[in-house]
Amino acid sequence: MGIFRQRKRVQLEGGGDTAYPWYSPKFWHGMGAVTWLGLLAENRAFVSPSRLRILLTVSALCGFNSFGRLITDWLYRQKISSTKPPSDPIFIIGHWRSGTTLLHELMMLDERFTTPNTYQCFAPGHFLVTESFFHRFGGWLLPNRRPIDNVKAGWDRPQEDEFALMNLGAPSPYRRIAFPHTSSVKPEALDITKLNQRDLGRWKKTLYSFLVRLSIKDNRRQVLKSPTHTARIKILLEMFPRAKFIHISRTPYAIFPSTRRLWQALHATQSLQQKPDPRLDSYILSCFREMQTAFDRDKSTIPAEQYCSIRYEDLVENTIQCMGKVYDELDLDNFENMELALKAQDHELKNYQTNTYKLDPQLETLIASEFRKYFECNGYESKSSHTV
Repeated sequence: MGIFRQRKRVQLEGGGDTAYPWYSPKFWHGMGAVTWLGLLAENRAFVSPSRLRILLTVSALCGFNSFGRLITDWLYRQKISSTKPPSDPIFIIGHWRSGTTLLHELMMLDERFTTPNTYQCFAPGHFLVTESFFHRFGGWLLPNRRPIDNVKAGWDRPQEDEFALMNLGAPSPYRRIAFPHTSSVKPEALDITKLNQRDLGRWKKTLYSFLVRLSIKDNRRQVLKSPTHTARIKILLEMFPRAKFIHISRTPYAIFPSTRRLWQALHATQSLQQKPDPRLDSYILSCFREMQTAFDRDKSTIPAEQYCSIRYEDLVENTIQCMGKVYDELDLDNFENMELALKAQDHELKNYQTNTYKLDPQLETLIASEFRKYFECNGYESKSSHTV
């Protein structure tokens, strides 16, 4: 399966390859007309001249996405009305760049589980009708690796369901990626308990509808990964009382610079506004504060047998032992089969390298202050050697 990868060593402000072919689709190419036009209106269509190609192509495709959703809803109307998603999904949560993607890919070695793939999250409205075509003829549209971290990319790779929710019109902080300069520095719809009842109802309905469509495609137990769900435990438990949660943490001295680089790469490849965002660090910290406040508030409401917490460093150092802990604490059973799958990746496990970041003293001081409680709760040393 090749889930582990040799990763490039990068400096704090980047290096690395953020190349993204001009013809490769952006997130917004999967939006329906109402969602896309609303996003444009919200940001007064303030598009950089160099990004007009994105504006024109998304505007041309949004009608196709809306029509495709109507056709899908009509063709699958009986299955949609009679299908329910699994009542016990597994949610992988944790801050961006804390190892959620690695853990997600590992969980997919267990053939009992399923997860939304990139195409399903890109075109959530009509993937039931169009996915086979794009898998067969559209593979060339995507690069082989993600620009941010050299992780394998492709329509069939595990993906964050947050992109599907966004493209279906649910409130989402990822909308800011399109218009970083005209969006608020405060995250939108991260802690969704702050939404009004109408928007919260729309969010819940959108998630449920998407999971129904996934279940029509594959009725195995769903593993869902999105850092945004770290701030949504209360609502997710209301919707799925039997859901299980795996929280993964990582030293903040790696989380902050890696998250900064993540947003920089996304803005460079996906945004409709070209210049770097001068408020980016403030936005990262705003997201962290809101996410951690919601997580600290709600994590105690998760039944003990439905929650497991691990550290990225432990997962990389001893993957089999760490995954055994997950299976044992969540009572997932059949770890013997999972262990065999992990051992089949033994060569890649041994050659796995994580990114390193060099920190200047000023940034180190900022991280130590802002992430103080995170250090304490997850057992990290708040002193740094300036390189992680």
